[in-house]
Amino acid sequence: MQTKTKCYLAGILSLVGCAASAADFPSAGSDHHLSTVAEQREHLAQSTRGKGFGPQSPRDIDRKGGSNADVFSMAPPIAQMNLCNIHFHKNAEHKGEAFGDYAGDGDGHGNESGYRFSGHLTRAELTPLAQPVCAGEHGALVPGDTIEVHYVYSTATVRPGPTLNSCLSESVSNPQLRVDAQVFVLVNDRNAMDFGAVTRVGQKGGYFQASDTALQASDMVEYEGSTTGPGYNEKGSPYQVTWQVNPHVTKVDIATVGRWCEKNEFEEHHAHGVRNLIENPALLSPIGTQG
Repeated sequence: MQTKTKCYLAGILSLVGCAASAADFPSAGSDHHLSTVAEQREHLAQSTRGKGFGPQSPRDIDRKGGSNADVFSMAPPIAQMNLCNIHFHKNAEHKGEAFGDYAGDGDGHGNESGYRFSGHLTRAELTPLAQPVCAGEHGALVPGDTIEVHYVYSTATVRPGPTLNSCLSESVSNPQLRVDAQVFVLVNDRNAMDFGAVTRVGQKGGYFQASDTALQASDMVEYEGSTTGPGYNEKGSPYQVTWQVNPHVTKVDIATVGRWCEKNEFEEHHAHGVRNLIENPALLSPIGTQG
């Protein structure tokens, strides 16, 4: 791959949450001990002030305001783009009424932070499993956990695969990107949604698509934002992304999530960390006024 493409890939690697070392997630605070979320937000404000950064992600989807005027063209609808990657984060990166319980500041690296399902689950749904699910360096998933799944779409002529490299081509190194964000709560219930079904990929109209469209709500929240991931907690992301976020939470059978982690075409085997919620109006686009 040519140097330009490599640089673009390195910059937006955190969007897809691919399995990478800490060095792959540069941070403005990488040369000192990572601070609390409040301090990280202050560093982000200082490092972006007057620098011309566009709107950032993730955000509270119920708050429509924002004063960032660096608009860009919205990506086409997903039906006119190729699905290139699927991955997920433990706890939701975005915040909404249905997933608004703050998990805490976590470890300062994006782990154990974010937002949880705000509703209630039964004792049966919370029954522990005998085996660990999607275990990684920072632990495994358990019933009751919340995940935010990112379906990444690209305008490049590509096919689904691991890492954001699958969203680029030799002829198009800077495609438009759209992310379909879906929030799930994991339950021990084989009658709940099958994760394999909602991550199955097929072709429709000449484009690679997620084959199950049941999650496309009529009230998806669309806005202009950026790449995410904890590497951008203290500096702005320069990469433009059109987001569509489902404001509802779907219950999914945790056993099917575990089977997906064991084998999938995206080589995703565990959950990834989250970027701090963007609260600074100067780094948010106004929802509902995009072109």
